[in-house]
Amino acid sequence: MELHDLRSRIDEIDDELVSLFQKRMDISAEVARYKLEHDMPVYDPVREREILDKLSCRVGEERKSSITALYSLLFELSRAEQDRILDAEVV
Repeated sequence: MELHDLRSRIDEIDDELVSLFQKRMDISAEVARYKLEHDMPVYDPVREREILDKLSCRVGEERKSSITALYSLLFELSRAEQDRILDAEVV
């Protein structure tokens, strides 16, 4: 397979990732509204740890730190989205 073909496959995956990221952030906004209605904090370290543990089991040992880094960033972005929503709703 040529480099161009490989890059084309990565581009397709990137398109899917962007779409999935948008969906994830949309749901994070819904979670924020739920948490606001039920007086719950944005940050839930137990939930995040559960997700990291579950996902770490799905990848090989050599990618555990990478999946942890990726999802730690996703959690951070999701919390920022929830904070943004909560700030807008409270005002």
